[in-house]
Amino acid sequence: MAHRLNTNKQFMVGNGILAFAVIFVVVIFVYMSMRLQQQKSDHRNFIETYTITLTKGFAGDSTSIFINDSLLVNRTMMEEPFILEVKRFAEQSALMIVNNATEKLSLFELSEKGGEYRFEKEGEEVKQLAQE
Repeated sequence: MAHRLNTNKQFMVGNGILAFAVIFVVVIFVYMSMRLQQQKSDHRNFIETYTITLTKGFAGDSTSIFINDSLLVNRTMMEEPFILEVKRFAEQSALMIVNNATEKLSLFELSEKGGEYRFEKEGEEVKQLAQE
């Protein structure tokens, strides 16, 4: 009896083993990259601070101040200037000043280096003053 090779069967078994090996490597790669990304984001601390000063035009107005989606202040401004110091807590930050009476939103981009930001209000418009 001659032993005949079944090449089609051997080829299919080899391809199946190779496919499982590729899937296994991809799963390990995705798991490791997600784990490293999570560890990197957990230990991120920022040393920069933002100093936000509302200089003129805000007295007597109900105002809310947000950085990104975090509410920092929601009150009626009694005195001018109003100074708020906040430590940076995100990669990119945007400052939102909202007039609660009219719900008018003023949006400003904040630097990654921190800094001092001064604002004044003329009518309904909030303007950023030059940095010193």
